[in-house]
Amino acid sequence: MDTLNAILQAHVAPGADTTDKLLGAAFVVANNHGIAYTGAAGRIGFDAASRPFAGDSFTWVASLTKLVTTTCLMQLVERGRVALDEDVRGHAPELARMQILRGFDGGDAPILEDNVKPITLRQVAPLERMLLTHTVGLGYDLADPDLVKWSAKVGRTANNLDWSRDGFTTPLKFAPGEGWYYGTALDWAGLVLESVTGQSIGRYMQEHVFDPLGMADTGFWPERLPQTASRTVACSRRDASSRALEPVPVPTPREHDVESGGAGLYTTAADYARFLHSFLHGTLVGAAALRDMFTPQLDAAQSAMFELVCYRSGVQDSFAPEFPAGLALNHGLGGAMNMEDVLGKRRKGSLMWSGMCNSRWWVDRETGIAAVLIVTVREHGDPVVARLYDELERAVYAHLVAAK
Repeated sequence: MDTLNAILQAHVAPGADTTDKLLGAAFVVANNHGIAYTGAAGRIGFDAASRPFAGDSFTWVASLTKLVTTTCLMQLVERGRVALDEDVRGHAPELARMQILRGFDGGDAPILEDNVKPITLRQVAPLERMLLTHTVGLGYDLADPDLVKWSAKVGRTANNLDWSRDGFTTPLKFAPGEGWYYGTALDWAGLVLESVTGQSIGRYMQEHVFDPLGMADTGFWPERLPQTASRTVACSRRDASSRALEPVPVPTPREHDVESGGAGLYTTAADYARFLHSFLHGTLVGAAALRDMFTPQLDAAQSAMFELVCYRSGVQDSFAPEFPAGLALNHGLGGAMNMEDVLGKRRKGSLMWSGMCNSRWWVDRETGIAAVLIVTVREHGDPVVARLYDELERAVYAHLVAAK
């Protein structure tokens, strides 16, 4: 425990100088028996007198939302409310109308082609694995030059960070199942959940995840969690040249129509660890659903596209900085999977993901370990967070995991 505490402390700024440091961080490790470690260091704001960072420090966790959404969909699958392999376009008419963007003509007009393939939560046939694995062809428009260009050409002003149906509605980058592309697929999965249940995704999560687990500091609307106001973490951005931090707003809309199943949750390290423990322990979904979630879903072509994104040379926002470049990856239902043991770290077949502000989680079923790191710094792939996460994970496996 002292080793983990020291690692956290070494990566936060003791004073005003934030060069190559974080303002604060919290780290929680769960195992099959409960919470094995909780630690934090630093502060929640730029003022040196700010409240200390702690396990109950509250922040936007962006794409850490995706595992919770996927788990909720798997609950519906277990109850027979929806099938992994059924065409869900009837639950979201926008999905049925989406065309494939094949490029632009000589006058820069979009070339669009109707999609004739089904859209599912998982697979219908080979090369058709969809919303829960990012193989449907949907991208984040703000991160894709072609979708930005398409938006401008058609006069669209909405975008994915609006958290609206219009903001999530774009052309597909390829026919469903013909590749891997990161984007709004889990937002649409959340809207499918709403259609199936007749509830908002927030209400469903409250009844089936948050309340049963005692996650009192988690939700889509921070203003509805007034007890967290004094514990809310300031967002920071690292200057590329000075490597110091500067304050920036959290890039979330103040008002929105949709509770984003892909990126909308606010929470704490303590709450998210409760979720991970229950997920690991099999109390949120049963054994068959867990097997599906930890089963590689991508074929060779899709996994090659996924690895290309994860290991882009020289690009800061790597999806997988905790792995040596070239380590085989795949995607389960809910997150990325390492297909080999990582020396001194997690075992083959673990799940993991991260969020825009660099919070990260992993779940290793073989060793019975799950962990979450909560920080609030941009941009994604921050090198200080990457170093911190690597050191923390190595310490967990050196001190908390029995030798195998």
